[in-house]
Amino acid sequence: MKQYDINHDMRYLQLLAQSFPSIAEASTEIINLQAILNLPKGTEHFLADIHGEYEAFLHVLKNASGNIKRKVNELFGNTLREQDKRELCTLIYYPEQKLEQVKQREADINDWYHITLHQLVAVCRDVSSKYTRSKVRKSLPCDFSYIIQELLHEHTEDHDKAAYVNVIVDTIISTGRADDFIVAIANVIQRLAIDQLHILGDIYDRGPGAHIILDKMRHYHSWDIQWGNHDVLWMGAAAGNDACICNVIRLSLRYANLATLEEGYGINLIPLATFAMDTYGNDPCEEFQPKMTGGAAAMDDKTKRLTSLMHKAIAVIQFKIEGQLIAKHPEWKMDGRRLFEYVNYEKGTVEIDGKEYEMSTCHFPTIDPENPNKLSEEEEILMQKLHHSFMVCEKLHKHIRTMLQHGCMYAIFNNNLLFHASCPLNEDGTLKEVEICPGEKYSGKELMHHTGMQIRTAFQQDSDPDEKQYAIDYFLYLWCGPDSPLFDKSKMATFERYFIADKETHKEEKGYYFKLRDDEKVIDHIMDAFGLKGENRHIINGHVPVRTLKGENPIKANGKLMVIDGGFSKAYHNETGIAGYTLVYHSRGFQLVQHEPFTSAEDAITRGTDIKSTTQIVEMSNRRMLVADTDIGQDLRKQIEDLQELLYAYRHGYIKETERKK
Repeated sequence: MKQYDINHDMRYLQLLAQSFPSIAEASTEIINLQAILNLPKGTEHFLADIHGEYEAFLHVLKNASGNIKRKVNELFGNTLREQDKRELCTLIYYPEQKLEQVKQREADINDWYHITLHQLVAVCRDVSSKYTRSKVRKSLPCDFSYIIQELLHEHTEDHDKAAYVNVIVDTIISTGRADDFIVAIANVIQRLAIDQLHILGDIYDRGPGAHIILDKMRHYHSWDIQWGNHDVLWMGAAAGNDACICNVIRLSLRYANLATLEEGYGINLIPLATFAMDTYGNDPCEEFQPKMTGGAAAMDDKTKRLTSLMHKAIAVIQFKIEGQLIAKHPEWKMDGRRLFEYVNYEKGTVEIDGKEYEMSTCHFPTIDPENPNKLSEEEEILMQKLHHSFMVCEKLHKHIRTMLQHGCMYAIFNNNLLFHASCPLNEDGTLKEVEICPGEKYSGKELMHHTGMQIRTAFQQDSDPDEKQYAIDYFLYLWCGPDSPLFDKSKMATFERYFIADKETHKEEKGYYFKLRDDEKVIDHIMDAFGLKGENRHIINGHVPVRTLKGENPIKANGKLMVIDGGFSKAYHNETGIAGYTLVYHSRGFQLVQHEPFTSAEDAITRGTDIKSTTQIVEMSNRRMLVADTDIGQDLRKQIEDLQELLYAYRHGYIKETERKK
């Protein structure tokens, strides 16, 4: 028999005894936990770089990356026509909207209800089969919890049970609750189809609905996020970093995507528009035309013109404020990026890395050549107004708190290391030391951890004021600093792309992580440093779109690294040739689901269209993985050990059994 150090553990055991006050209750819990260990592992879904494409993202959640459609096909096979299976799937994805359509069409709605309710119960029974009854019960809506449990666990093969089930279904219809029940069970199916959602960064920018995505995630049942560079940019803006505020507004204007700023968060851009028209009204601003994807395609000429003026106005302010911050922090070693200081305003040239280049424009009415990074009086007033808008936006701060609650720089789940972009490396593939604060250098896991702590410092009320201000400033380095794990390039060539025609200056040399990540030994070295054990381990990243049109493969380093940025954003569709990936990790192994562009939710409801997806098997296990093989399994085994020690304490008189208070 195992020996226990009861006296050492007594305080903990007494606390545990409050939850399990008798041998019977402790034994029952051990039996329950042992049973759970032998269930199939839950299905994990990994997505990256959603970039505000809320309709496509929400649809992928609703259809579980095509998994619900696959289950409907398996369940009903040739017993249902393709059109009927498509309609059933659409009902599961969009129950309220589809019901309205069906009721206008069906002559005998009660007959349709009867057939459809049985079909939905069959689908729900299938997706719930790998979970305990307790877990399924916790997923059920209060109004229909008992009824759904009865329908899930009673089978119609038995004549008496079939009559019992039919009476339940008939009563749901006769009491006028069929619509509510359909909505409820459709939502349960969606919820159970994805056990855990991992978002590998970049909810924000480019697309129109980052705020809609975060509204959804605030109430999503189980998810985590590894912050991306665009997320951190918005976090910096919410923390009060004016350079980040300018970048957020500039990117929104560049992609003609003001919905998140104006409609989502109520940021008032009228002062910027007024300033831009007054200051740049005679400037053609050709370099600042919005990208002709997404929102820009629907713009009239007048709106495009105003957008271009605002775009240039905020870009100039951004470069000034960045110059000020870089000068304030020489430890960042970014002095070469204070580019307004290197402009010859008479000749119309700029010096970069010791070489002189002609600028496409040198019309900067707010710049004092003697002090080029100083804001004009009007720019100061404008920035005060924009800063105030970001600071008082309750919804933005609520969303940033949500990302702080569910996120970090990296995570390890079931022997998979998740981070958005990079783990900075030296040329020889060893982990690179990066200075986060003056005198504080870290690499690998410690770098990721302390970077995350630095981000949190910017939002803590009890932070030292100087440390908090540095943390707020540091968001700019995280966005564009050469050794930032969220950037890891030689420079961010925004200035050059706007003002210099010579494309040689537009090149951003990638860090060694991106150059060496096909090397299996390098990836093994990183995984060793983060404490991943065994052969079945992986790194999963987003950040860099995989250009399938150019033959790029998302699977690298002999299967040990998976890059799952497939281009959710419409801005990338022409480059990647697809519209996003979902990496699915279920009890049989890994599958990579490749999505084609999504038309719209309205199209899905009216015509039954779905995201067309193709599945690539990445890695399959030779046996079905169980909960026992997961992180949760490790936790459950520890709980079982603790309960066994509690049983020992009861049986040997260290702790007395008590009756549970009624």
